[in-house]
Amino acid sequence: MHAYIYCSHRQSQCKQSKQQKSSRRDCPASVNMARTMSSVRRGAAELVAPARATPHEFKPLSDIDDQEGLRFYRSGLFLYRRRAAMDGVDPAAVLRAALSEALVHYYPLAGRIVEASPGRKLLVECTGEGAVFVAAESGVAMDELGEVTGPPVPRHEELLCAADGAYADGGVVGRPLLYFQVTRMRCGGFVWGLQICHCLADAAGVAQFMTAVGEFARGVPGAPTVKPVWARELLSARRPPLPRDVAAPRHPEYEAVPDAGRDKVSHSDALVHRPFFFGRREIAALRALAPPSLASRSSRFDLIAAFTWRCRANALQYDAADAVRVQFVVNARGGGRGRRSNAPPLLPDGYYGNAFAFAVAESPAGELRRRPFAHALRLVVDAKARAMEEGHLQSVADLMAARGRPRFAVARTYVVSDLTRSGLDGVDVGWGAPAYGGPATATLATFHVAGRRSGDGEEGVEVPIRLPAPAMERMVVEVARELGGVDAHTEACLAARL
Repeated sequence: MHAYIYCSHRQSQCKQSKQQKSSRRDCPASVNMARTMSSVRRGAAELVAPARATPHEFKPLSDIDDQEGLRFYRSGLFLYRRRAAMDGVDPAAVLRAALSEALVHYYPLAGRIVEASPGRKLLVECTGEGAVFVAAESGVAMDELGEVTGPPVPRHEELLCAADGAYADGGVVGRPLLYFQVTRMRCGGFVWGLQICHCLADAAGVAQFMTAVGEFARGVPGAPTVKPVWARELLSARRPPLPRDVAAPRHPEYEAVPDAGRDKVSHSDALVHRPFFFGRREIAALRALAPPSLASRSSRFDLIAAFTWRCRANALQYDAADAVRVQFVVNARGGGRGRRSNAPPLLPDGYYGNAFAFAVAESPAGELRRRPFAHALRLVVDAKARAMEEGHLQSVADLMAARGRPRFAVARTYVVSDLTRSGLDGVDVGWGAPAYGGPATATLATFHVAGRRSGDGEEGVEVPIRLPAPAMERMVVEVARELGGVDAHTEACLAARL
């Protein structure tokens, strides 16, 4: 193991810790929040430690995990309806006990991050201090939230024990890594809210951990059925580094577009939210817009991402010469995905760290607007192929270590990831599958989530989008026109309002 200087106030040696018991110790002020004017009454925040003793050790994060752009907390919400067979059972007590058991196996999540010097390397000190847990009561019934099919979830700020995106300034050092809030609803259902440091796990890793908590909650024998694997060294930079005369892949995701300050949208703008649904009819229409040779090698995600990127860029009315991008996640998990078909898997089953690279497609806005949809789709398909080449993810780890762990660029960039197969919507804690399980909010970066069409309930993909109101109206026109859903008269009426 490489030597690091641990920037920590703790000087204890790596050893087996004493028996750790859950306690009502004082928690950070940010989570011991005053009761608000909302319908939710929160109990005292407590730290839930692993149910049994766990090793006290330092575990380095991978060079994919600790990049600047992942040094924040991400949120999820799981909505469970009343189940008559579980009446009288307190979901908060069940999940608190299950969390304590799960942390025995996922004990790094009960620790705290420290930063090493030099190089800003992050490590987890496995202290066993625990995760923050809050039990809450709401005067609201589940039905009052409406039909939740994707983010943002109504009242999400009441259902999370820390503000969404907490510590987005990068302040993850020395803080709890996991926050839970279980809110019992007036109707007998409940909402399970999660905040987790993104450095520890990606969406697949979060789903694996939450599934483990669910197994303990249900009393599954041998839980967790998927044994967690740390193995972060598999995605660490090569030592010694790649020789300078060896060409490394280019990584535009960490390079700003020219004149990055000339963007058309920012987080500080007044933004409106709208979900766009893609079912069988929409997917068929998109495939029909591409040549058969391209359509046949394009996934559902490719089609929707390329289409939404193009419509969004047009709606924001970028100057013709402005470089605009779509940036999306390519997962390294799964028996050779992203590698040669005869290559062994890069990562073992049970790996729950961040295991992805960003693929980036780029085009001048004028060319994206002028050329047909097939142009945008080809750029997306080619970008994904580059990100799936053998050695690409390793080269990202090398870049992180060599360049001080830069933040990925976002100016004039549509950032999106696919959660439709993450497993978040199937986490069962004894009350059956959730009515909704997934992100609590959507920002300028967004997701593809499993959704249903309003009215007939057709299953498909929902893409929540946030834009300034005038741009959103233009995007509605763009989407409908491209999919053949707006006639000339309606389009003229909508255009007159813009």
